[in-house]
Amino acid sequence: MKRIEAIVQSELSKKVVNTITKAGVGGVTLIQSLGQGSGERPEIGGHKIEFNSTDVIVTVVQDSMVQQVITAIIEAAHTGQKGDGKIFVTNVEESYDISTKEKSTELI
Repeated sequence: MKRIEAIVQSELSKKVVNTITKAGVGGVTLIQSLGQGSGERPEIGGHKIEFNSTDVIVTVVQDSMVQQVITAIIEAAHTGQKGDGKIFVTNVEESYDISTKEKSTELI
């Protein structure tokens, strides 16, 4: 299993979630956040904006779905501008279902 974590512009997060759901992802977690990358900070009304509004979308998928989900995220979140976001993929060795207290190496 792989954990895919995508940091995207907040205004595009709903589109990203819809796209990866259509690609077969069974569940997602959306975390609203503020972020600051290496790009220049924009100025609005004479004040430099410290943080951009970003969302973190997290899902866990089978290894065979990773490339399909990454492609879907990129297609939905890409604007061609600096600050479009980042995707991180990490291994998931096991999971636990809190309601049943059972350990699992599957997504179920």
